[in-house]
Amino acid sequence: MNAFMRRFLRFLVSLLAIIVVPVSYFSSFKRKRKCPPPTNPILFKSATKLADMIRKKQITSEEVVSAFIERCKEVNPYVNAVIEPRYEVALREARGIDKMIKSTDRTPEELEQEYPLLGIPLTIKESIAVEGMSNDCGTVYTNRNPAKKDAAIVRQARAAGAIPIAVTSTPQLCMNWETYNNVIGVTMNPYDPKRTTGGSSGGESALISSAASLIGLGSDMAGSLRLPPMFTGIYGHKPSPRLLSIEGHIPDCLDPDFEEYFTLGPLTRYAEDLALMLKVLKKPGSPDIPFDKPVDVSTLKFYYMEGDGSNVSDSIGRDVKMAMHKTREYLKQTYNIEAKPLNIKNIEHMWEISVRVLMNISHVRNIYTDPNNPKQWVSIWPEIIKKMFGLSNNNFFSVCYGPLKKFFDALPRSYYKNLLTKFEDIKTEFETILSDDAVLLFPTFPHPAHLHYRVYYKFLNCGYLTMFNALGLPVTACPIEMSKKGLPVGIQIAANRYKDHLTVAVAKEFEKAFGGWAAPNKDSVTV
Repeated sequence: MNAFMRRFLRFLVSLLAIIVVPVSYFSSFKRKRKCPPPTNPILFKSATKLADMIRKKQITSEEVVSAFIERCKEVNPYVNAVIEPRYEVALREARGIDKMIKSTDRTPEELEQEYPLLGIPLTIKESIAVEGMSNDCGTVYTNRNPAKKDAAIVRQARAAGAIPIAVTSTPQLCMNWETYNNVIGVTMNPYDPKRTTGGSSGGESALISSAASLIGLGSDMAGSLRLPPMFTGIYGHKPSPRLLSIEGHIPDCLDPDFEEYFTLGPLTRYAEDLALMLKVLKKPGSPDIPFDKPVDVSTLKFYYMEGDGSNVSDSIGRDVKMAMHKTREYLKQTYNIEAKPLNIKNIEHMWEISVRVLMNISHVRNIYTDPNNPKQWVSIWPEIIKKMFGLSNNNFFSVCYGPLKKFFDALPRSYYKNLLTKFEDIKTEFETILSDDAVLLFPTFPHPAHLHYRVYYKFLNCGYLTMFNALGLPVTACPIEMSKKGLPVGIQIAANRYKDHLTVAVAKEFEKAFGGWAAPNKDSVTV
C-alpha cells in the first residue's frame, strides 16, 4: 500500500472519529446498571472439574445446569446476550443424565472416556445451528426460521454429554467487531455496560465472562474468537484450518478456500477447558494434535511482536504494552527464557494482504445473495438507498459489504498477484521461524474495550487479528491482567499450523502466573 493510501485511510478514520466519539460518549450515559458479580460457588469451577464431580456423583447435572440458568436470568438484563434460551429442555436433559449416572455400572473413568462433557451446560453463538433454535444470525426476518439440525460441532458436543442452554447474540451475519443487531440491539460488556464486548462472538463472551456460561462455541473470520475474549477477560481459540468442521454455520460459503481462513472454535472461562473442548470438537480425520501430552514450557522458544508494522493500524497503548512486557518478564524470571523480537521481511504489507485475501473469498452468503442462486447477487443499490434513508433492517457493515466486495474485485489483478508473492514469502518465513516448537506473543488490539460504536473509526486495527486468519496459524486469546479502569487486557498466543497444543499450554501457564479470568465489577469503572 502506497503512502497516499495510508494517509487517506488515516484521514478517513479521523473524520469518522469526529462524528462517532461524541455520539458514543453521549449514548453511554443511559448505560449505568452494572452486571452483578457471581456468588454461587458452582459458577467458579471449570468445566473439567464440574464434569469430574458429576461423574463421581458429588454434584448433579441438574444442580449445575440450574445454577447457570439462574445466572443467565440474572445477568441478561445487564448484558443483553441471550437470543433464545432453552432452559426447560436443558433441565430435562440434565435430569436424564443424572438418572443415567445413578443407574449405570460404568466407572467414572469409563464415563469420562465416553462423555468428557457429561452434564455440562453450553452456550452457542446464534450463527451456529442448534436444532429448533434461532439461527438467523442477527438478521430481521418476517417469520422465525429455526435450525433444522445441529451443526457438526454441536452434535459432537452433545455426544460428549454437553447440554445447550441458550444461543447468543451476534452482529448480522457476523459482519462487525461490535455485537449489535436489529433483532435485540447491542450486547453490553459485563465489566462496564458503556463498553463493547467486541464481535462477532460478543454474546458468547459476555455470558461466559459474567459467569452465566462456562464454555461456548463461536466462529472466527476476522478475529471473532479473539477480540471478544480480549475485551471480556476470557479464553478463546482460533484453531488451525480444517481442524474443526464448519458445517452448519451461517453465513456459509461456496468457495473451497473458505475453510483455509474461517474457523469455528471454543470459548472458555478457564484455560484447562480449551484442550478438553478441542479434543471433543476435533473433526474426524483431521490431523492428530497431542492435547493430552504435557508441554514443558521451559523447552519452547518465544518470540514477540508489538504490531503489524503497517503504519495503518494504531500502535499499542500503555495497558497492552504492559501486558506484553509482563509475559516476557515472567518467562525470563521463571524459566530464564528471553523472548526475542520477531522481524519478518515485508510484514508492513501484511495488513493489506490479509484484507485483500479475505475480501477475495467468493460466494460468502450475505444480504445480496440471490436466494434462488447462491452464486449470484441481486442488485446492491436498492439496499444502499434504503439504508441512506433509514429504511433498511440490515446493519451498516452488512450493507457496506456489497460495495466493498465490488470495489476490491475491480482492482487490478496484477497488483494482487504481486501481493500474493510477498504473502508466500511471509508465510514461509513464519513457518520456518515457528517450526521448532516456537510460540509468538502478539497484541490482540491496541487498547482494552472501548465505548460502544467506536469500532466505526477503529476498524483499521483489524490487522492485529486478520493476519492470523490469512496465515492460517492457530491462536489462543489469553487474559493477562486488569487495567487501572478495571477492564481486561489480554494478548494472542500463536504457533505453527497444527501446533494448537502449544498455544493452549502457554495460556494455561499464563493463567497460573497471572490468575486468568476475574469476576466483573469488583471495582468501579470510569470512562
